Amino acid sequence: MELFDLSGQVALITGASRGIGRAIAMRMAEHGAKIVVSSRKLAACEAAAEAIKAQGGEAFAQVCDIADETALKALAEAAIKTWGRIDSLVCNAAVNPHFGPSSDVSYAAFERTMKVNLQNNFRLCEMALPHMAARGGGSVILISSIAALRGQDKLGIYALSKAAEQQLARNIAVEWGARNIRANCIAPGLIRTDFAEALWRDPEMSRKVLDHTPLGRIGDPDDIAGAAVFLASRAGQFTTGQTLVIDGGISVAAL
Repeated sequence: MELFDLSGQVALITGASRGIGRAIAMRMAEHGAKIVVSSRKLAACEAAAEAIKAQGGEAFAQVCDIADETALKALAEAAIKTWGRIDSLVCNAAVNPHFGPSSDVSYAAFERTMKVNLQNNFRLCEMALPHMAARGGGSVILISSIAALRGQDKLGIYALSKAAEQQLARNIAVEWGARNIRANCIAPGLIRTDFAEALWRDPEMSRKVLDHTPLGRIGDPDDIAGAAVFLASRAGQFTTGQTLVIDGGISVAAL
């Protein structure tokens, strides 16, 4: 357990009230981390924080719409004010307002996707990194997507933002490595979450995914949470600048 022990860490997680973010929050708490639970809705954040406390963990809720840079600053400040540090930053919250060809995307949808999925994740990292460095190091985990690994005909703008997140992880790894800060991406395949419900509930899409996934199933949020614990813990202390693909094998299977 020592390799995966997060005792004494403070983990700030965006989009932590449901799906992948909540699973990461619950599992990091189980391994000893104190959790800052954030999302757009306070009631949902508080419910997730209470669930962590009910299993013996420590957490507090901080509402934050990551499209709002002022709210991001308040989020980082709340974590530091409450627990004095940020050891792990998990950028999980994301949007996908456009499903269809990139040529059909509106300027507003393009701008929102890039602002939420990339620009403001970059800003939140900027806010957290100096505090991590001052405390001797830390870990940044960006939740990307396997959509970023291939050309897309319906998820092109979302994929573009997620590919840029992978480059952001590489940049942070190089720029901050000397300060003992690691940065990595996790690229999930299709996961059974509310965010991806339109995909996994679609019979044709679900069948196509299952037909080409070697493990023969759609992923669950916990499939991603374990990887986040690894990357935040001593077990992942020599892993940086990488994108860890967790997709049941679909990205390596013949179509």
